[in-house]
Amino acid sequence: MDVITVQHLSKRFGAVTVVDGISFTVTAGEIVGFLGPNGAGKTTTLAMLLGLLLPTSGEVRVLGLPMPAERQRILARVNFTSPYVALPGNLTVNENLTVFALLYGVRDPEARIGGLLDRFGLAPMRRRPTGRLSSGESTRLGLVKALLNDPEVLLLDEPTASLDPDSAERVRESLRAIRAERRMTIFYTSHNMQEVERLSDRIVFLHQGRIIADGPPGAVLRAFAQDTLEEMFLDVARHGVSP
Repeated sequence: MDVITVQHLSKRFGAVTVVDGISFTVTAGEIVGFLGPNGAGKTTTLAMLLGLLLPTSGEVRVLGLPMPAERQRILARVNFTSPYVALPGNLTVNENLTVFALLYGVRDPEARIGGLLDRFGLAPMRRRPTGRLSSGESTRLGLVKALLNDPEVLLLDEPTASLDPDSAERVRESLRAIRAERRMTIFYTSHNMQEVERLSDRIVFLHQGRIIADGPPGAVLRAFAQDTLEEMFLDVARHGVSP
């Protein structure tokens, strides 16, 4: 079953085309890395998947429902986090999460919050003001917030940004475990190519608003005659190389 369907999606800002007629699908339970250099159109595409931006043309469907027409129903079953979006710093970790749990209609929010804080190593921070967390702790808190409503689809923007190698690996392990337990679909952006190779079932590579590769990491590397995604990324970013 396809849980994300994007067809001929475009977004223009004035005379500038940021997303240029892209089409792809994501099936239930997949972990898909959405890659590309800065300015490729990744964040704009995520914003259209979330209904934050309206497409200039094309169609987005999430969980079989049209976005943005069914945005409220979709967002009840989806969540998103980015380390670049801060939670209110004057509230404690527990207060922030309780507010979101109430907004999401989470049953037994105290137990849900406690379990996720344990999972991401944040239980000792529960009473700490969010503004006093380190950047890595804030990143993990964003993931906890995004998992509160047990989403069927999780959209992530740089999910391990600001994390040290050990913390980043623990987050990857948690995401793999949650996917296995819940058959959750994960669609995420990252500039950590080693992470993408280890975590992703598939990658969708965007360059100048267009998809230039879509497939399992190994198949994409063979098509581009590269040994690693990092080498491929550098070639595309510097030279616009395509197979």
